[in-house]
Formats: sequence, structure tokens, C-alpha cells
Amino acid sequence: MSSLSERARGAVSRAADNPALERLTRAGFVGYGILHLLFAWVVVRVASGGPTADGDQSGAMQEIADEPFGLVLIAAIVVGLVAMALWQVLELLRDRRAGERLASAGRAAFYLYLAFSGVKVLRGKKSSSADTQQDTAEGLLASSGGRAAVMVVGLVLAGLGGWLAFVGFTGRFEKHLRVGEMAAATRRLVRRLGVAGFVAKGLAYGIAGVLFVVAAWRFDPDKARGLDAALRTLAGETYGTALLLVVAVGFAAYGLFAVTEARYRKV
Repeated sequence: MSSLSERARGAVSRAADNPALERLTRAGFVGYGILHLLFAWVVVRVASGGPTADGDQSGAMQEIADEPFGLVLIAAIVVGLVAMALWQVLELLRDRRAGERLASAGRAAFYLYLAFSGVKVLRGKKSSSADTQQDTAEGLLASSGGRAAVMVVGLVLAGLGGWLAFVGFTGRFEKHLRVGEMAAATRRLVRRLGVAGFVAKGLAYGIAGVLFVVAAWRFDPDKARGLDAALRTLAGETYGTALLLVVAVGFAAYGLFAVTEARYRKV
């Protein structure tokens, strides 16, 4: 049995080390970075009060769907995201550490979720993850035990936001990078981009999580719209515009950081 397990683990390792998968995964990081840069632009639009799609990643894809070569770019991003998800599934299967396996599972699920949103855009459907989240929350709040489920989702999102901010402040993201290949100036730049990006994402997801908890507490599904609700809630605050611009800069920084991962990420 152990011999079979070792052979299976060896097969997984060979698949994970496939050069074609590595190239697609690295290209995926570029697309992932572009998606965050587009999302940063959506945040700026929300801050300025201008018309915009949903304030989340699906909204970012909707923003470019009608642009020249927009669908081609979305298709390329989807392919890269699927490759990244497959890479994370293989990492999950060959890693023996429970924490890393859980992290890989979460990343794979998120990449597939974004890829699915992109596929819906390519098929001409209005991909509104905010509406989907709101409708799901509304159904849950109307069911027995649903209020607790929505609250748990909110706590998980808030916890994720706190973890992302912690990763940013401590620079833990560097353990996934080949920092030894970077020049000193490059490493400083990448670290600054990573810190700003992870902290900004942590802030956004943390607020989204709190709003899910509020939605459950007040039976208000309008608050359970994920990042879209978080951004629009900030926009309504006294210093909301300034905070949103800070968040936009942070997401743009994360987008640039993701592009550097295409070169330096351990894949």
C-alpha cells in the first residue's frame, strides 16, 4: 500500500513539474495581475461615483468585455486561471503539510471561481457574482439555520481578510518566491508591492466579511454582496473616497506583484 502511495505521489510530482503546465501557470499569473489592475480601475470608478459594473473581479471582466480584443484577453485569463487551479490541485496532492494543503485547496477553488466568471462573460452572460451572493444570502436568511450559515461565511471572509493583511505586514509571501534570483533593488520593489497589495486585499475582504455578518444579524441580504458591498459601503463614508483610492492603489500594487510572480514564483 505504501509503495502504491509513493508511486501515486511520484506521478503527481511529475505532472506538477510538467514544463507546459509551468509555462501556462506563469502566464496565468500575468493574467491574474491584469485582472487585479482592472479591478483597481473599477475601484477608482466607484470612488469617483461614475457608472461601473459590480465592484468585484467579475465586474472587472465585464468592464473589458466590449473593448477591442477584450474577449480574447478574457479567454487568455481563463486558460491561465484553469492552469493555476490545476497546479494548486497537484500541489495539494503531493504536499504532506495539512496547512499548505488547505491553502492550496482554497487557491484552486478561487481560481476556478474566477475562471467560471470569465466563461460566463465569454458566453455573453452578465456575470454578477455580487447578485449571486445576494440571492444566495437572501435564500439562506429565509431558511432554517440560514442566518447562522451567512454569519459563518462572514466570519470566514473576515478571517481571510485578517490573514491576508498579516501576510502582507510580515512579508510571508516571500517564502513562495525565488528571492535568491532577485537583485537587491528588485527584491525591495517586489516586497513593497506585495505588502501594499496583500494589506489592501485584506482590508477589502475583511470589510466584506463584516458586512456578511451584518446581513445575517439584521436579515439584510443587500449587505451580502461581497467586495461590491464593501466598496460601496466605503464610498458612503465621510472619508470613503480617500480610502477607496488607497484600496485601488493597493490592488494595483497586487496586480503588479502578481505579474512579478510570473517570473519569480516557485512553481
